[in-house]
Order: sequence, then structure tokens, then C-alpha cells
Amino acid sequence: MNEQRNEKVEAIKELHSDLARKYRLHGPKIEAIWRSFDQNQRAQAMKAGAADGVVLKDPLDRSMGNVYKILPELNLRDISAPGSDYLLDLLKHRATKTLHQQYCEGPHDGPGDHGFILNSMQVNNLQHASSFRYSFTTFLDEDGYGQSYKSKTLKDHNEVMQNLSVAVNAGLCVPQSTGELILERQLHTLQMLNILVEDILDGGSPATNVSHQPKKPEKVARNALSKLSIAPKPAKATLQDMLARAQEQKSSLEDYLDLCRSEPLFVAHVVNMWFFSRPELVQDEKGRSLPLHTDKYISIAMFEMIHNAITAVAIWDYLCQLLKKLDDKPNDKVYINILIQEISNVCHLEYSRIQKIFNRYVQVGSGSKCFRRVAGKYDNGVARVSMKGKPELLTRENPRLHYMLRLCQTETTPPKAIDWIKKLDDLHQSYPSEREDMFESEFESFCDLAVIAGFIQSLTTILPLPRIDPKKGQLYVSKSRELAAKIDPLKSEVDLTDFAIPIDNLKEPGMAENAFKTLDQFIVDKAGTKMGLLYQDLVENCTADIEELYQLQKEQLERKIKTEIWSISTAQTVEAPDQEDRIQQRKQKEKTRPAHSSVFDISPGPDTKTAETSAISPVFRVKKETFETFSTLFSRSDSRGSVTWAAFEAVMADLKFSVTPTSGSAYTFFPPPNSSLQLPLTVHRPHGPRIEGYMLLYFASRLSKKYGFSEQSFEVA
Repeated sequence: MNEQRNEKVEAIKELHSDLARKYRLHGPKIEAIWRSFDQNQRAQAMKAGAADGVVLKDPLDRSMGNVYKILPELNLRDISAPGSDYLLDLLKHRATKTLHQQYCEGPHDGPGDHGFILNSMQVNNLQHASSFRYSFTTFLDEDGYGQSYKSKTLKDHNEVMQNLSVAVNAGLCVPQSTGELILERQLHTLQMLNILVEDILDGGSPATNVSHQPKKPEKVARNALSKLSIAPKPAKATLQDMLARAQEQKSSLEDYLDLCRSEPLFVAHVVNMWFFSRPELVQDEKGRSLPLHTDKYISIAMFEMIHNAITAVAIWDYLCQLLKKLDDKPNDKVYINILIQEISNVCHLEYSRIQKIFNRYVQVGSGSKCFRRVAGKYDNGVARVSMKGKPELLTRENPRLHYMLRLCQTETTPPKAIDWIKKLDDLHQSYPSEREDMFESEFESFCDLAVIAGFIQSLTTILPLPRIDPKKGQLYVSKSRELAAKIDPLKSEVDLTDFAIPIDNLKEPGMAENAFKTLDQFIVDKAGTKMGLLYQDLVENCTADIEELYQLQKEQLERKIKTEIWSISTAQTVEAPDQEDRIQQRKQKEKTRPAHSSVFDISPGPDTKTAETSAISPVFRVKKETFETFSTLFSRSDSRGSVTWAAFEAVMADLKFSVTPTSGSAYTFFPPPNSSLQLPLTVHRPHGPRIEGYMLLYFASRLSKKYGFSEQSFEVA
């Protein structure tokens, strides 16, 4: 007799645990919101989480096939009935009773899932498509709940059934074909209730249930665009130009990280993007995807989101320091050779990071039919996904998707990527609807890919950038991979469900902040210090290693020794401290760090915002339309409205800024000559025609950090 592993049972247990947690944390709130809903609001909440909004109209509705035979109680008529506690009774039963109890009995002492399925098999002729020969399923207790077994022969099967006659007679051991139907009923019931609870909480939350301001007309903005000066692109970049571009990208990423730790609306949106782009949601070769609403993945998504944000800031911080060193010693050949190899490797590390993120979004978005998940296969804890077919077959049918798939391929190096980015950008310029047809997450990661590919291209025009070398210039690359290998596995252990379930709960006061504090403490306990400080130390250590490597090579050159030493981390023979010693060393270092916040911190201290906002803005007297646009950008109201991209360009023109289109959809705005505003600002054009939602926060943050702009910076002339 062989025991069969059933992923469905594991999913049911997780969904049951999720529902029980939601009910424990939010039960009274759910009841209050649901009872405040009228019939229409109840119907909307139920339809919101259903595929295409389609649900059973009543218990006998046959329009959805066999659904009424398995889940008749989840119907619109009964659940949305005004004044009824029908749903609340069902929810309480499913959230507070064990799976075994639900198997045996239903709400108000009605039939449990076992009795219901047996009755439906008799009355509705419900049958499973597979016979599961010589197989049975047991529901004896919680530990072995839903476990299936298969006998080799009929004789073996009959013998086992005889030995389990007591369980069979008690209804706790059933043919697997029956057991699968019972599990199917529990799986879909629990999944739908989990989704419905989130929609109820979302519908009743003051943080999300806000009215939007009317959209402003574009006429005034379009008229003002004629004043916007389009600055020509420089013929060739200089090293100082590249340093300025790196610093601007670093500043942009620091603002992004700051919004993650300070703006609940922003962080909730970004966690949503990570949660709904999990590789587990890609269908496998049999068309199956893993359950969508399993709460453990929300903690993982939040962990991955903030880890990725910190990683990006660290990479560009390090690149800025390398370029600064290169600018400081332009004639030292030994120093230059070390730096340009390190710069090359780190740039390609960043390109690879962004390409993986772009791939992540495309495979669950526009390209969902072009990828398949390899069932049961994982790479460093991430479900393995591969591309199906050849992108070039889509050249005529769907050129946008063809270009996107090309950018997903690992063989598409930065030089090759430039060609596909240009083609996709030209398509967007010729057919703006093609840009808007991309998913928002795809478009944003495409912009990031254009930034790093364009940066590498520009660097090659002023530096003899060498190829990636697995032996040379691997200081940052090797150490960052080592650090990531130690941090990544921790994502499956962290529990942020008290704050982030459902995800929109992060918008509630204190939830996002407490989630990050919990995550910080978790990393301190596991690694000895905060996640951000691990990456700050990484940058500082690699910067010091550059200097040490330079001194070693300089001394060798002076002694006329030709042997090259390229990696301090691998060349040293001093025995490294073990993991426990390293954690203790970090904990001791944590105690001696200064009290002020680091730019890498994820849980801000009391001085974070004041420390980072140093620019002081003059007061501008502007036109009424410009004043209204900036008022919308800097509004702190939940119903702050939106701003068109044309209107944003127009108000910058009104302030006498000029603009240069750069890579992809990036635009750099230059302050007027002799202005007190010195630094340029680079932002990406939004996915659609409007800057709204969490992107308003991003644009306002960039203007505030760069120029000190606020709502008080503008007066009507």
C-alpha cells in the first residue's frame, strides 16, 4: 500500500489557518461591516473576488455547471439577503471549527462536508471524473486528515478495507473518488471565504473606501506645453555625467525606499504587486496553478519587496562610490583597471536583477500564456518557470509581446536589450494604446530595465568596459550573492500576518510601521543586525576592499611581480568566523552604531524625514492652473485626485524647466539657468495618461527631496 502526497490537503490546511487568523483578528469588525452593508454592497463584495464576477444566483443555479452540486450555499440570493446573518454563520463555522469537525457536521447541526457530498452523489448524480482504482482516503484526525492510499491489487485493497472496517462504517474512510470531492468542497469554500473576508474589510475601511476627485481637463496643460523647452541630448557623456546619472538613480531609489517605510498607501500597493506576481501562480504543464489566497505568501511578498528595494539602493550607492573614485584618480592605471572591472560586473549584476523582476511580471501578465511552471522544481526557493515557444513567432501577431519576451530571455545581454527597448519604445510612441495595454508592473520594470541598459551603453562610450569576469572584480558580486543566500531563506520563516492580513490592512494606522519593526527585529535575531545595515556594511566593506586590493597590486607592481590578485575574499587564507560568531559580532556592532537613521533602514527613526529633506524651496507665484496641479500633487487627503502627465509637464514649463527624454519613458527636467534650484530631476512617465494613486506620492516625494517643494511653495499670481 502506497501513501500518496496530496498538495490539495496542504492548501486546505493553510487556507483554514488563514481564515481562522482573519476571524480571530477581525471577527467583530467583519460582522459590523457586513451588517452595515445593504443588499447591493453585499452582492458587490461577493462578486468582487469571483472570476469575472460570476457566482451562483441561487442554490439550484446550473449556469456554472456542477458548481451547484458542490457549493450551493455560496449563492448570491442567500448571502446578499438584507438583514441576514447567513454568511456570518457560515464564516464562523468554517473559521472556528476544525477541518475534522467540518467534515462531520455543518452550521446549525446540519450535515458536514462528508454527509453533504454523499447526498449530492445520490440526489444530483455527482461523480468524480477519475475512478482512483484501489484507492481510499481517511479523515481520522487532523494530522492524517485527507490522506490517500493506493493498494497494488484488489486482494490487497479488500484486506485493507477489512482492517479499517470500523473507520469505514463510521464514515471516516471513503473511496478516494469521494474523498477528492469532499476536499474539493472544502478547498473552494475556504478560498472563497478568505477572498470575501478581504473584500468585506476593504469595503469597510476608511483608508480604502474614499471618493476620488473629478479628473481635471487637459486643455490648459496642452496649451502650456508650447512653453516647455526640449533640451537636446548630449552627443557624448562624460564621466561626470555618468556620476550624476548614477547619483540621480540612487536618489530615486532612496525616495522609493523612504515611501515604502513612511507611506502606508504606497507600501500596500507595492506588496500587492509582489504578491500577485508570484511564480507559483504561473500554470504548470497540466494547466494548474498553486492556490492564490494563502496568507503565508503575503509575509513572503513583503519580505521580498523590501529586500529588493534595499538591494537596489545598495548597488547604486556602490556604483556612485566607484565612479567617484574613478573621477578622483583618472591617471592611475592600476586603480582604473580595478575599478572598471568592478563597475562592469556590478552593472551587469543590476541588469540581471532588473531583468528577473521584469520576467516575473511578464510571466503572470501579458505573457501568461507563453510561460509554464515546472511542477515541484525550485531554484533557491523560487518556483522554476520556463518560456514556451519562440518569441519571434509573435512578430506580426503581437509585436509588443514579442519585444517583451525578447527582453525576458537571459541571452538578451544589455547591448542586445537596447535594440528591443528601442523597438518597444518606438511602438509606444506610434501607438500609445500599446503602452497602456501593458500591465502597470510590467511597464515600471521595463522603465528600470531601460535605465540600466542605457547606463551601461553610455558607460561603454567613455570607458573600456571589460566583459564580465568570474575571477576578476568580483568583490561586490560575490559578497552580495553570499549575503542574499543567507537572507533569502529567512522569508519563509517571518510572520507579518498580524499586520498585513489582508494586504490593505497595511493602510490602517500603524500597521505598515509595525510590520517593518517586526521584520527588522526578526532579521536582528537571525543575522545579528538589521537588513538595511547588512547592506550598508556590504557597501562599506567592498569599498574598503577596493583600496586594499589597490595597495596590494601597487606593491606587487613595484616589486615587478606579475601574478595578479583579484579577489581578496577568496585569496585570503585567514580562517573566517563561523556563522554564530559572525552574528554575535554584528549584534555587538549594532549596539555601538549611532542613533541617527541610515538611508538603508526600513523602520524609520524619529529623525528620518527631517534628516533626508534638506532642500528649502523659495515661494513661486504661479498661474491658478499650476497652483491647483501642485496642490493635488502635495495633498495629504485620501481623495487627492490625479494629475495628467501633460499637466505635470505644463507646470514644470511654467517654472521655466526644460526637459530631455532619456531612456525608455524617462524624462529629465532641468531647472532654468541662474536658478536657486541646481539639480535636474529624472522621472518616468506613468503607465497611463494620469499620475494617480501611489504614483502621486512618488512624484511629490521626488519634488520634495530634490527641491524642497511642498503645498506652501506656491501662490496664485
